[in-house]
This record gives sequence, structure tokens and C-alpha cells, in this order.
Amino acid sequence: MDVLGVPLVAATSALRQAVARKKLVNLTGPPGVGKSRLAADLPHASWVDLDAPDPFTLLARTLSDSAVRLLVVDGVDGRHRRETLHRALRAAGGPVGRPPVVVISRIPLVADPSWGELDPETIALGPACDTRIGLRATALDPGARALVIRLAGGIPLLADVACRALESGTCDSDPGAVADHVAAELGDRLTRELPGRRWQHTLRQLATVGSGDEHLLRGGPDSFASLAALSIVRRTRLGLRLSEPYRALFELSFQWRKPQTHCGTRTRARAYRLAGMAATVDPGPRSHLAEQGLFLSGDPLLRRELFPARDSPVRIRGAEDGDAADIGALMRQWAVHSGFDERRCDRLTERWAGDDIGAFRVATDPLGKVIGLACMLPVEQRTEGSLEPLLQQHSTAALQGGGLFLGAAHCPVPSARAHVLRSILRDGVRSGRLIVSTANPDYQALVRGLGFTVHGGIRDDFYRCGRPPEVSTHVFDADRLTGWLGLLAQEPSQRPSGPPRPGPPLAPKEKQVLLAYASGLTLKATARRAGITQNTAKDYLGRVKAKYRAAGRPAYTKVELAQRVREDGLDRG
Repeated sequence: MDVLGVPLVAATSALRQAVARKKLVNLTGPPGVGKSRLAADLPHASWVDLDAPDPFTLLARTLSDSAVRLLVVDGVDGRHRRETLHRALRAAGGPVGRPPVVVISRIPLVADPSWGELDPETIALGPACDTRIGLRATALDPGARALVIRLAGGIPLLADVACRALESGTCDSDPGAVADHVAAELGDRLTRELPGRRWQHTLRQLATVGSGDEHLLRGGPDSFASLAALSIVRRTRLGLRLSEPYRALFELSFQWRKPQTHCGTRTRARAYRLAGMAATVDPGPRSHLAEQGLFLSGDPLLRRELFPARDSPVRIRGAEDGDAADIGALMRQWAVHSGFDERRCDRLTERWAGDDIGAFRVATDPLGKVIGLACMLPVEQRTEGSLEPLLQQHSTAALQGGGLFLGAAHCPVPSARAHVLRSILRDGVRSGRLIVSTANPDYQALVRGLGFTVHGGIRDDFYRCGRPPEVSTHVFDADRLTGWLGLLAQEPSQRPSGPPRPGPPLAPKEKQVLLAYASGLTLKATARRAGITQNTAKDYLGRVKAKYRAAGRPAYTKVELAQRVREDGLDRG
């Protein structure tokens, strides 16, 4: 039995039970989560720490000692240590000839196929809850304690280092300074897996760009491969990614130490991702590039809601008939949380599931439990009856153009909710258009922060909660994506508000070239995106500039053209 990401209380019981029935147990989890402290409570245990001098000599002697009832091997981090321990266990004569062994490692042993023959049982320790982390900072004032909780992301070691930094005089008004203390301690501990320090700057770059390939990280293939082996690094569709909360800590430290370099790294990464998106035809890969564009915007609201500094192992899948009871329970939670009429929500759930239960997307934890959902109905003739009550006077405009309709989204765990929300946006990008009808003020703020076109409230208080749902739409076609993400990268105070200003009439090709060029693409990339020659693209831009001059609003540079795009709402559909 594998226990994945369990909290401390459950892990304590699971570890003791595993030791009682297996000869090899692997206690694993991210750096600083408290594995060694948990194993210290095992009775009658002898210890070998691979950080000690000449540890493998001690290991061989302990394995052959018939008086040893239980052996704990700590610090099994890095490929060399894992391989050496594997050889030592095999040389000890197999399970019959040695005592039970608990191996403490950051990466599960079963990730290496060679460990399969030894049949380890894996106990993975997950992050602690915020309440437990807060108890480690009781000596601090409320503001400093809140900062510790935020930076720690459920990892006790990070909380302890942050507390020491604050107690030594670091001001809690500058999270970057506190994060730098924590990142330095974490960097020291990671040298057990990857000796030296030259790679740590590349690690800060990776933290800043979110997901990075070799082009973005610029350290060469050897550096890329070395980072990929670290326990806090994951391989993703777009390259390597740092796990949270470690990513957030390294980025905050980098931003505090080198603010201009940090800003330049993020700007370069954003331009690279936008160029990649402009050259990508397949909506699937483009949706992941758009997600990275949202991350690189740096907008505080989007970072908080879509990219929280805490990981949650979540799988998103289409709902099946067997999920009906879980969907009903979560939809009732959604109603209670939002102050909606429960009976009306029950009827709405029945209708949506009746149209197509596969329209529900469910989020599951590592044990398969359904913990969140989103209802994403396709906008087509058969679903119009389900959509019209939530669109009412906006139905005619909203239902033209197809796409997906988001009727509900709920997940009580914030870090898992971010997975659900990002999944919604990826599906919206793939479909080309997303319609949202929500009476939840938090989601209304998020939709506005994402630059959706807000059509206003419907006539009726549909959910009987004292506020009618607000209808918003967004078009995610390829021509508008780069402009939209460029807009989100601006400071909120610089973004246009209110209805778009009327601009000079532009032909479709002129608008396409303008949007691509103003989003930051080079003239050559703009021409390639529009399927025309570079000279023809230059000619189209000349026509656009002439029209703006004739309208009394001249725009001579790329920056000025981008400003006209924002002023006229051309990037807002």
C-alpha cells in the first residue's frame, strides 16, 4: 500500500504499520517536510546518516549487526547515494539476512526501476496545514506570522528558517529579504543532491520563468540535465518547473537581490512564449503557452488565484456516471458557499448532468477522491435551453460564435482550485471562446482581471442570493491571444477601463498585422504569423499608421501602436 502525500498524523501511523509488515520502507517527501523528525519517533531504531563522515562503512557494519532491530538510513539524496545504498542492501544478503530498513529520501526510490526488485513500500509525507505552521511562529506578531505561513507553503523547515530571519531583525515588510534567508538555507541543502553552486543562478531563472526549456535557461544541456535531477524540479510539457513553495521563494529572493535582472528575465521569457504561441497552430500546445503567458504577466491577482505558492497533486478529468453523487455533493457545497438557493442549484445540476455529465470536469486527489469540479457546457443548439436562464437578455450575443460556457466552478482547497481554474482557461483557449455567468463577486473580480468583456448582469436574481449573475465573454482565437497577454502584462493602473474607444476602420488583415506586431513580435515574425511576406507586412503597418494619422491620433513606433491597440480595445475582442 502506498500512502501519497499524507499529513503528519496519518503518516505517523502509516509508517509504523509499514515497518511492522515490510523489510524495506521508503519515507519520502520534499526537502524540509519533516521526514527525519517523523522517523525519529520509531522505537528501537539505529541510524546511519549519509551526511556523516565515511557513512557507507558504518552502513555495512550496521547491516551485518544481528543486534540491530531496525535501521533508519537518512540523507539518501542524489543519484550516487541511492546507487551506493542499493548495492549495500543487495550485498547484505536480501531481506532475510538484514534488519528492516527505513530509507529517508526526497525522491521516491521506486522512481528508479532498479529498486523494484527490493520491493520498497512508499510513505510520502505531505505538507503540514497552515494552522500547524502558524504554531511554529507564535512568538511573532500577526503580520510576521502570516508572512511565515505564506512563505512556508506547509514546509516546516522553511517556516523555521523564516522565523529565525525575522527574529534576527529582518523586516517583515520586505518578503524578499526574508525569502532570501530561506532560499540560502535551501540552496545549501540542495548541494547534497547537486554539489557546487554555479547552477543556483539557473535555478533562480527557472523560478522566474515558471517552466523553462534549454533556450530560456541558457545554461547548456549539462546544466539543464543537472537541474532536472533535483528533487524539487519536475518535467512538464514546456520544460522544467520548480515545485511550490520552493519556486516562489527562489523568485522572491532573485527579485530582491537583482530586481532589474529579474524583470529582464521575465520580459525575455514572455516574449519567447508569445513568439512560440504565434507560431503554434495546434490549440492544445497553444493553451499551455497561454497559461505560461498568464504566469509571466506578473499580475498579483492572477498569481494569487491561478498560481499560488503551494503545490497540490491534482488530476483533472472528464466526469463519468459514477461521479454523479460526488458532483451533486460538491454543487451543494458550491451553493452554500456562494449563498445560493440549494434547491435551485440541485435542479440546475440535474439539467446540466442530463445534457452531458461529461461536461463536468472533476479534480481528484492522489487517492482518486473527487475534490473539485467545473461545469463546461459546449455552446451548441442542444444546450441552449440550459444556458438561456443564466444569460437571458445577453443570450443572442453570447451564444453566437460557439465555444464553452462555464456555469459553475468549485474546489474548497485553494491550491487545488488553482488547478481547476487553469484547466478552465486551457479548455477555453482550445475551444476559442469562453462564456462565463457568475454571481460570485470573487469570480467576477477574477474574470475582470483576466480582461474578459463584461456584458453586465441578467434581469433576474437567478440564484435568489440578492445579486443577479454577471455575463462575460472572451475570444481566444490565435490573432488575439498575444495582444490579450500583452495587455495583462501591464500594470493594472495602466490598463484601459470602460468601453473601447472607436478607432479608424481597419481591414481584417491590417488588424491582424497590427495586433501581432504591437504584441511584441518582430516584423519578420509578424509576417510569418499572418502568412505574408515581410515587405507586405511592412506595407500593412504603413496603412495602419496612415489611418491613425488621418484620425488625428498618430502612432509612429511599436510602443505607440500598442497604446492605440489598448485604447481602442482591439485586443479585447
